[in-house]
Amino acid sequence: MNSPSFCNRIRIAAVVAAVLAAAAGAQEGYKDTPILPGQKWHVHDPDRPRPRTVEPGDAPGSPPSDAILLFDGRDLSQWAQRGAGGQLVAPRWTLGDGYFEVGPGTGDLITREKFGDCQLHLEWAAPARIQGAGQERGNSGVYMMSRYEMQVLDSYQNPTYADGQAGAIYGQWPPLVNPIRKPGEWNSYDIVFEAPRFDGAKLLQPAYVTLFFNGEVVHNRKELMGNTEYRALGTYKPHGDEPLLLQDHGYRVRFRNVWIRRLGGYDQPEARR
Repeated sequence: MNSPSFCNRIRIAAVVAAVLAAAAGAQEGYKDTPILPGQKWHVHDPDRPRPRTVEPGDAPGSPPSDAILLFDGRDLSQWAQRGAGGQLVAPRWTLGDGYFEVGPGTGDLITREKFGDCQLHLEWAAPARIQGAGQERGNSGVYMMSRYEMQVLDSYQNPTYADGQAGAIYGQWPPLVNPIRKPGEWNSYDIVFEAPRFDGAKLLQPAYVTLFFNGEVVHNRKELMGNTEYRALGTYKPHGDEPLLLQDHGYRVRFRNVWIRRLGGYDQPEARR
């Protein structure tokens, strides 16, 4: 019969061996569990690829390590505008101290890269000095794939039609709430966008948007009815990945801290910072 002390030593040795095996790269998991529906993996499958490591940003709202930094506070090298004939030209938007600004006649701004499924963070501010009312106060827009608009507007104590206020999927869905900050203060949008899927001319799956506005969920995987239209119903037309677009609607609006992440699986390539 083994003594209690001998048994304790055996248990300790087993624990140490397990720790050393884990440190050596042993895969914890099970192969005698059910196969997950629609997948090839067992529940707790040890062979399933692990997500790659991403370093979070230093502070809330700052870009994680796999983000594409669309504005670093210094230049607009990631952006362009369309000139005559559709060729890309240098932006005409104004650079400020850590922000960039649209003004009347500067034209829409587009990213030089194209995106599909993505996570987007940006911050924007309408002018502190209030001029105009309704749709004529700090009006701009964030167009996913250059055609699906998330409205930017100074909606602080500024009634307008519900599907046109800040945080709206313009012309389709009002935001669930209106968490707008005072004019001149910075607002944040965090958008998760699922691009539509097409098979030739046939729509297989519509686009979906989840939008956090100043930390509040204002759209929870909301289905888009088509592209953005003014005083009309949008429709879907087949397209591939397209640039992100920031709208010139004839009013001054500032933007800062803009970054984006392509959404994909384990084999997603590292972003460029």
